[in-house]
Amino acid sequence: MHIQIINFNLKDLSRHDYEGSCNEIAQAFADLPGLQSKHWLADEENNTYGGVYIWESREAMQRYLESELFSQVASNPAFENVSSKDFEILEGPTRATRGLE
Repeated sequence: MHIQIINFNLKDLSRHDYEGSCNEIAQAFADLPGLQSKHWLADEENNTYGGVYIWESREAMQRYLESELFSQVASNPAFENVSSKDFEILEGPTRATRGLE
């Protein structure tokens, strides 16, 4: 498993409109090969949004980073300060806390 966290700020876009767009494109993410789940994030007070992606492997995440879908996210004019960070999973403690079942 591999974790990816993407964050960005909205530019000239309300949370309401952003959520509407998320609902429209959620299936495109659901269809990504190797994506086990995506948790959509919102911190309206600090204008920070994004997602936590749980990938079956680092390779699956890398395929996403090279995809047209990621390119659209990274270059979206309504998003600024886009960042993507990836993390390995510490399997022992994660399994103990029910993260790997």
